[in-house]
Amino acid sequence: MTIDFMGKRYLAAIFSGLILAGSIAALALQGVNRGLDFTGGALIEVGFGESVEPSTVRNILSDAGYTNAVVQKFGSQTDILIRVPPNSVAAGTGSQTILGDQISAALGARIGKVELRRSEFVGPAVGEELTEDAGLALLAALGMIMVYIMFRFTGKFALGAVAALIHDVIITIGAFAAFQWTFNLPELAALLAVIGYSLNDTIVVSDRIRENFRSTRRGTSAEIINYSLNQTLGRTLVTSLTTLLVLVALLVAGGEQIAGFARALTIGVVIGTYSSIYVAATVLLTLQLSRQDLAVPEKESADNVP
Repeated sequence: MTIDFMGKRYLAAIFSGLILAGSIAALALQGVNRGLDFTGGALIEVGFGESVEPSTVRNILSDAGYTNAVVQKFGSQTDILIRVPPNSVAAGTGSQTILGDQISAALGARIGKVELRRSEFVGPAVGEELTEDAGLALLAALGMIMVYIMFRFTGKFALGAVAALIHDVIITIGAFAAFQWTFNLPELAALLAVIGYSLNDTIVVSDRIRENFRSTRRGTSAEIINYSLNQTLGRTLVTSLTTLLVLVALLVAGGEQIAGFARALTIGVVIGTYSSIYVAATVLLTLQLSRQDLAVPEKESADNVP
């Protein structure tokens, strides 16, 4: 059975347009909920005499005035890592060491024996620098990808691939903005991994499209692209499903520490699989890709050499 992917490209374009519009609106109205890595704040590690649930620690901190603190287990069942946002740091008195003492005292009054093991502070200047570096990293990755695909294929393939990658990045970040999930360095790493994953899928599809345009003498551009997409569909689905199985396992059993990383990758894999089929291929049709664009240059014969 051959699936008519290109026959449904207009519906896919409407779908992509709606999701992109929603993502851009969420980014414009709410913005990304930047975490401690980008905004600054305090990082505090404490140890307990017995196992303690992060939700219990989070409730105690909230009652003590330290709202929106991120609490997660660290290394063992008795070690807890606490990330306190800047507004809570400002509410405390003195240095980050005193803040650590205040938090450990608040926990000790409700739970019991508490050992303060580490108290560090990330300044807002460092957070702003990381924000700028993150944006530059994304732009540099997209720029180098465009140059690479332009040399390997043609300019039309490069535009299609970069359009698909921008599509994936905006939707993934838009989901974090819409649901106000915390965005830290692990989520940025996941975003860069999404770019690599989506690019790999797009290159596989693009390579098959190029081969079929060169070897097939009959059929329209839409028919050849459809045929190519159906040839690579099995490989695309197997790769995506096996990757998603691992990511779902991380989401379910990985805990709060890597939940954001797994969440970003899950969204990126799903959207990246979709975009490699519809966005990149639709751009090729819109740019009127033809056999002449992919024709192999003929070598001059020996008789024509002076």
